[in-house]
This record gives sequence, structure tokens and C-alpha cells, in this order.
Amino acid sequence: MSFKEINVRDIKENAVKLINNDWALLTAANGNGCNPMTVSWGSIGEIWGHDTATVYVRESRFTKTLMDREKYFSLCFFDEKYKNQLAFCGSKSGRDVDKIKETGLTPLYDESAPYFKEAKLVIICRKAAAQKMDKSTFFDKDIMANCYKNNDLHTIYFGYIEKVLISD
Repeated sequence: MSFKEINVRDIKENAVKLINNDWALLTAANGNGCNPMTVSWGSIGEIWGHDTATVYVRESRFTKTLMDREKYFSLCFFDEKYKNQLAFCGSKSGRDVDKIKETGLTPLYDESAPYFKEAKLVIICRKAAAQKMDKSTFFDKDIMANCYKNNDLHTIYFGYIEKVLISD
């Protein structure tokens, strides 16, 4: 499978559906390969004069270390037939298992961030900012009870979208 580059505005699918329903693999390199983490919270939009993607990573996740260290990350979206692989990557830690080996996904390293040969859509981002959530800023106090029972708040990563690839 090969990829062609498109403009982010030419993505045909609904961004909310892609992130929330279809999920994505968030990936950053670790020097010995990569560690994909499934995400279903995020957004695609514009801020600071740039097309951006935002992703949310909990403090406890192995990917957080990689996101803090690396300059680039990718978001990879897949067809429905890969849902089991995405579920695996969201339920296991890269500290404990080799997610690439276990899922059979094929990482590609010809961009500034790794991505996957099996993806239908890839968004390559350069990190622009990160902000740790603070519970004192929540107006809706149910957020803590519903989403952060263990007080494991997310860090929000803002990435400038540098490239969008779709499979041919």
C-alpha cells in the first residue's frame, strides 16, 4: 500500500467520527522503534494561525514519556477491520508488551514520526505546546468523578499538522 499527500482540508471523513468512533493510533518514536497508543479523545482544527491536532495522554501512559521527549508525533486512522489491533494498543502498556509484534502492524519510518502501512489516513504533527490539565479549571465538576476517579489527569498536546497522507 502506498500513500499520497493531501491538504488537511481535503480529508473527506468527519473528524469527530474519526477520533471518537474509529479511534486513532498516536505514535512517537523511542529510538528503538515506536509505541502506538490508541486515542479516542482529540480534535483537528486551527489555533495560533496553524492547522492543528490535539491529543490527550494520561500521566500513567508510556507514550507520555515519548510525547514529552519527541518533537513529532503521528495520528493514524484505520479501516474497521483493524479495530481489534487498536483495542489491544489501548489496553496494553508499551512498558510490558511489544505492541508492534503483538498486532502485526507495519511501522514506516520515512517521515519525521513513525506511522503504519495499514493506515488509511495519517496526520504527521510537530509538537507546538503541551498543557497539563488542572482539576481546578473544570467548570463541570462531574468531569473529575466521571473521567478521573484516580486523579490521572491528561496532558493536552497541540501539534501543528505538517503532513496528511492517505492510502492509495
